[in-house]
Amino acid sequence: NQFYIEVELPAQTALAQTQSHVMQARELILRHPDVVDVHWFMGKSAPEFYYNVVGNRENSANYAQGLVELLSSAETRQVIQTLQGELDQAFPEAMVVVRQLEQGPPFAAPIELRLYGSDLDLLRELGNQMRAELAKVPDVLHTRANLTEALPKLALDVDEEQARLAGLDKTSIAQQLETSLEGSIGGSILEATEELPVRVRLANSDRSALNQIASLDLLPGAPAGETRRTIPLSAVGNIKLVPSNGSISRRNGQRVNTVQGFITAGVLPAKVLADFQQRLAASGFKLPPGYSFDFGGEADERNTAIAGLVSTVGVLGILMVATLVLTFNSFALAGLIALVALLSVGLGLGSLWLFGYPFGFTAVLGTIGLIGIAVNESTVTLAALQEDAFARKGYALATREVVVHATRHMIATTVTDIAGFVPLLFDKTGFWPPLAIVVAGGLGGTTLLALYFLPSAYILIRRSQPKISKHLQQLT
Repeated sequence: NQFYIEVELPAQTALAQTQSHVMQARELILRHPDVVDVHWFMGKSAPEFYYNVVGNRENSANYAQGLVELLSSAETRQVIQTLQGELDQAFPEAMVVVRQLEQGPPFAAPIELRLYGSDLDLLRELGNQMRAELAKVPDVLHTRANLTEALPKLALDVDEEQARLAGLDKTSIAQQLETSLEGSIGGSILEATEELPVRVRLANSDRSALNQIASLDLLPGAPAGETRRTIPLSAVGNIKLVPSNGSISRRNGQRVNTVQGFITAGVLPAKVLADFQQRLAASGFKLPPGYSFDFGGEADERNTAIAGLVSTVGVLGILMVATLVLTFNSFALAGLIALVALLSVGLGLGSLWLFGYPFGFTAVLGTIGLIGIAVNESTVTLAALQEDAFARKGYALATREVVVHATRHMIATTVTDIAGFVPLLFDKTGFWPPLAIVVAGGLGGTTLLALYFLPSAYILIRRSQPKISKHLQQLT
């Protein structure tokens, strides 16, 4: 029954303006009968209260994050989608993203593309082309790139001849401007246990416009004993606003322009990313030599998590085979169970493909769980066959009796396991259904493997052993 909201205004927005927008948004949100309360954090991200919510914003006057609490979780997605439309309409100058709390690895944006190159202007142009294609995807709500917005910078073109006549140089002009506009430390105060510096500078009313800054007084140098007269800044140079990059982002030592896309709540990022890739390929987009891109966001984090899981599969597989060999004292039987486990993977992924869900992190988890269940059921069946004296020798009638006796227990176990995963199939977030489909869909086929395939293969293995023993006796 919780979700969060991110509000981002233009980079030069003051904190007071951000607060004004936030208070208006709060009033709009509280009009919904399902909303209990909303708490805002301005200028920074909220504390990390949930394991995969990324809190990476500090000292950002144009940014705010809100936490919304609802009466219940029944209509969370509907409220999120409704508020998204209302906030977009109420604040067209801001990028407002209403995001639900989800499972899975953390990421800043569900869709992310990273462009690498050396020329910032070209990176910006390429990023804008990427954003244009990304914005055409139906479920994409907002896009942004870290090189898109240029920040205004105050530039002073100094007339060096006039400055020298006035007894000034560039260094002294820069120092006096910094003292007037940015201020200098004049002392400190003690608040509780923290010492805070006191900065002295011009008031906002005296430095908020170009004409006011141009009329600032500069104190030129003068010989000792002579009275120094101030001169206006406009007498030694011209002031203008020029665009500049707020920051130059780098990744692995390369300049990067990160393009991000935010999508409708409840839509799987993998589907949106696939649609975006198709549109990008159809548009004929090509990078110039020396430039490259890769994908981040949910896809990159998911692949990293999957790689971490898969990296342990080899060790776990060896341990599993070793355990089975020691249990049954047979490499053939251990290999038979391993074959059943491999076939169960195919059944689970086939169920995933049949229902049209993408292969992702939860599907991998479901596959690992399905392997465990398949090995367990096969082990139970083999253990029952090993305990019967006639079945152990490969007699078909005895094997059938053992399997028939175990069928009721195996089917009961399968039905209860599938029933346990059924509620996850109706999860509205779309995160858990792939896991439930892999396990529940693969369980039915795994039970058939344990009751039909495995006993048949067991009979073939047992019947071949006497022939091998007889052949060895003839050789000796």
